[in-house]
Amino acid sequence: MRAVFSPTVLAGILLWLLLGPLASPAVAQVETLTGAQAEAAALTQSIGEAPAEYSIANNLWIVIATALVFLMHLGFACLETGLTRAKNTVNILFKNVAIVGIGILTYAFIGFALMYPGGEFAGQWFGFGGFGIAPPADYDPLTYADGAYTYWTEFLFQGMFAATAATIVSGAVAERVKLGPFLAFSAVYVALVYPMVGMWHWGGGWLAERGFHDFAGSTLVHSVGGWGALAGVLALGPRIGKYVMGGDGKTIVRPIMGHSMPLAAIGVFLLWFGWFGFNGGSVLSADPEKISYVLVTTTLAAAAGIFGAMFTSWIVQKEPDLSMVLNGILAGLVGITAGADVVGVMDAVVIGAVAGTAVVFAVVGLDRARIDDPVGAISVHLVCGIWGTLAVGLFAADKSFLTQLLGVGAVGAACLPTALIIFFVLKHTVGIRVSRTDELRGLDLSEHGMEAYTGFQIFTVQ
Repeated sequence: MRAVFSPTVLAGILLWLLLGPLASPAVAQVETLTGAQAEAAALTQSIGEAPAEYSIANNLWIVIATALVFLMHLGFACLETGLTRAKNTVNILFKNVAIVGIGILTYAFIGFALMYPGGEFAGQWFGFGGFGIAPPADYDPLTYADGAYTYWTEFLFQGMFAATAATIVSGAVAERVKLGPFLAFSAVYVALVYPMVGMWHWGGGWLAERGFHDFAGSTLVHSVGGWGALAGVLALGPRIGKYVMGGDGKTIVRPIMGHSMPLAAIGVFLLWFGWFGFNGGSVLSADPEKISYVLVTTTLAAAAGIFGAMFTSWIVQKEPDLSMVLNGILAGLVGITAGADVVGVMDAVVIGAVAGTAVVFAVVGLDRARIDDPVGAISVHLVCGIWGTLAVGLFAADKSFLTQLLGVGAVGAACLPTALIIFFVLKHTVGIRVSRTDELRGLDLSEHGMEAYTGFQIFTVQ
């Protein structure tokens, strides 16, 4: 027995165990794989092992990025809640929850097929691939999108973007809009307007053919939401007590403070965190060089937005305003979103700093024009979305400023009139603004019959 288990024999057995499968892989595979396993192995061999592994990595990264974009909805909810009054907290949260469902379901029913209609259904301006979501007849998960990700992953990632566009409008019309009409607007806007405009570039339409560049949606997501927000504010008018006439006949802007700056700050940091998926996922692959570069430009722009807003508010308002700095972060993120993949690293700092500066002047300018935006959504998403898109033409050597300007103008010309029409139809049919009594009481009680913060006694100093 000792001879059988001698060191020489044991060494031979170990070598056979280690090298045997390498020496005869085909035999080992036939012996160990049967049925579905053998079929899967054959498919893997037909495309090569490296592409299959690379496809899995790509798909996994985009799924993770989708989860990060989903988390942004919590960020929007916290930010909008913190920058508005406590008596409207339930209403703000309700809208942000409902919009996620509206955005995803409408995108599944019609939006995805409008935005990505497919070659045989697409034109330069409009295309429609049919209701619902279903892979094309020749769908092969191993070759779809060159094997980078699945049809289902693409739908889910893009569906999160659609819901984000609707969320932007929510904060601008806060504290005085009726819940039902707002949800109706959101459904129509995200189901029809957002995907049709998006098709012009991301779906291979006329803007794509002209070389327009919007990497992750400074225009196609943020300014689309910003135009809708502007239309809503114009249709609604300002909140009660926001603007009053002084004795000299001049308008006095009365600040209406939000009830929780900590909640607003948490919301902004959640949004910054989610932006790593928003921009990083838009690479549409797990390419480490491209992802890391995009995340660097994104982070630098956000950081620069802090200082742009901080110094500007310090000079303009004579004091450093936290709400301005928080919006400065978002301004930098929105500004870099169009060109995060093509502008230089130091260019990203300039883009973010300009966006942070612009958002302060935009907030002040809108107030002077009696355009009441409680959370600064128009200033952040519309003004800085336009700036970021135009900045691509200024800082990217192979991009045309005039083409970028054309894209900005075309999206605005499509979105603002359409949003105004939707709001004014609702205004003259079911009404879009709550009564004066309900607005003063708060939308939590008037619209929902509940309060966000119960058990607290509120004392008013006379």
